[in-house]
Amino acid sequence: MSDEDLRELRQRAHDAGIRGNSKMDEQQLREALRRVEHGEDPIEAKRDAHGWD
Repeated sequence: MSDEDLRELRQRAHDAGIRGNSKMDEQQLREALRRVEHGEDPIEAKRDAHGWD
């Protein structure tokens, strides 16, 4: 994935309410976005994508 694509993915995550996503990798971003698109809370989606409790 190019840097530009990753920036777009980070912007989409930010727009979806997933704040502080700069330390997330591409897979984590995609997982969190998928969860939010299915109605999950953005904070919970970020925690789940990171594997945090």
